[in-house]
Amino acid sequence: MSMPTPGLLPRVQYSSRLFAIGISLLGASFACSAAPDDQPGAASGGSVSQTGGHAGTGTGTAGRGGGGSAGASTAGNGGTFAGGGHGGSVGGSASGGNAGTVSGGYAGGGAAAGGAAGGTAPHGGSGGTSGGAGAGGMPPDEDLPTGFPEKFAGNIDTRGSIRSDFSMYWTQFSPENAGKWGSVQPNEQTFNWTTLDAMYKYATENNIIFKQHNFIWGSQQPGWTNNLTTTTGPAAVQKWMKAFCDRYPRTRLIDVVNEPPPHTTPKYMNAIGGSGTSGWDWIANAFKWARQACPNSILILNDYNNIEYASDVQHTIDIVNAIKKVGAPIDAVGCQTHAANNLSAATLKANIDKIANATGLPIYITEYDLNIQDDGQQKAKMQEQFTMFWTNEHVKGVTLWGYIVGSTWVANSGLMQSNGTKRPAMTWLEEYLSH
Repeated sequence: MSMPTPGLLPRVQYSSRLFAIGISLLGASFACSAAPDDQPGAASGGSVSQTGGHAGTGTGTAGRGGGGSAGASTAGNGGTFAGGGHGGSVGGSASGGNAGTVSGGYAGGGAAAGGAAGGTAPHGGSGGTSGGAGAGGMPPDEDLPTGFPEKFAGNIDTRGSIRSDFSMYWTQFSPENAGKWGSVQPNEQTFNWTTLDAMYKYATENNIIFKQHNFIWGSQQPGWTNNLTTTTGPAAVQKWMKAFCDRYPRTRLIDVVNEPPPHTTPKYMNAIGGSGTSGWDWIANAFKWARQACPNSILILNDYNNIEYASDVQHTIDIVNAIKKVGAPIDAVGCQTHAANNLSAATLKANIDKIANATGLPIYITEYDLNIQDDGQQKAKMQEQFTMFWTNEHVKGVTLWGYIVGSTWVANSGLMQSNGTKRPAMTWLEEYLSH
C-alpha cells in the first residue's frame, strides 16, 4: 500500500535511542540531495596520480587506511573515516586545499580539480571533477550485513521526507513511494535517485535498517514497462534490480513482489515468465533475479489481508509453496495488516502461525496501522496486537505505516501530531519498546 500517486533490536537499544538524542526540532523534516556514502566510487588501497600531481596520503580511523588520490598540482589528503571502514580516496584542490572527512559511510572522491581515480576494481571509483566531489566508495562485500536483522519497530517517511525526530522512535525505515519502480525509472534510459539517496543516507548514518519497498507491483510501475516483451522484459527487470542494489548495498530487506494477483497484476507479467509450470513463474523469476542482484538482502513476498481473512491466508501459502517448488529463493512473508482494527490478537496470531508453519518462513508485519479515532480505543488495540507481534516467535519485525496525524495513508491511524504531541497509543508504544 502507499499514498496513491501505498533481525531484532533489543528493547534496551530503543531506550538508549529515545534518551541519547537530546533536543530535536519536532516537526522539522530531513532532506538531503547528496549521494549516499555507499555509492560505487573511490576506495582504500592506493591512488593514481595524474601528470603533474602528487599522490596523496590517507588514514582510516578505527578501520583500514585509505589511499589518497592525486591532486592537480598539490597533494590531496585521504579523507579520514569516523566509525571504521575504509578511508576515503580524495583528490586535493588546485589551490592545495584538502577534502573533508566523512563520518558514518564510505568516503567519496574529494573536490579535486583534475583529481585522478583511486582504488581498484570493484571498489575503486572516480576522482572528483573540478569543484565537485567524486562518488562515494562502495564497501567491500565482507563488510556488508547479512542474515536476518534483529527485531525492529519501523516506520516510513512523512510525505516524501524523513522527519528529524524519526531516529528517536524507529529503528527501521521503508520508503513509502520513493523506492517504487515508477518513481525511480520514469523512462527506460533515466534513473532518478535523488529522494531515495537522501533516505538511504539518513538511514545508514543513523544506524537504521533500510528496507526497499518495492521491486515488482501491479501499480506505480513505469508506463514504458507496459510494452515489455518476453525478449525485453527479463533484461529490464534485472537492470532495475541490479541498479538499485549496486547503489544501496546495505539494504537489508526487500519487498520483491508486492500485492500479487488477484489484488494487483503487473501489465508485464507475461513478459517475465507468466504463469508457467508453477502457476506463478513470473514471481519465482523475480525472486531469482533479486537474489542475483541483492545477495545480502532478505527477500519478501508482501500482500494485504493475508493475516486478516482466511481466504487470503491460504492464498499466500499457496503462492509461496508453489514458487519454492521451482526454486524461488524467498526468505520471508510480508503481511501488511491494514484491516485489523476490529480483529483480536488471537485471530491475527492464529493466521500468522498458520502461514509460518505451512511455508517454513518467518513473517514481517510490513504496513501496520489502526484506523481508530478514539484515543483510548486505539491505545487498547495497539497494546493487544503489538504485544502479540513483538512476542511472537514467527514475527521478525513490525513496520508501522506512518505516524504523523494527517499524513498517513489510512485515516485516524496517526500516532503523533506534527508538533510532537503524542496520542496515547504512541506513548504506550514508546514506553513498551524502552523496557
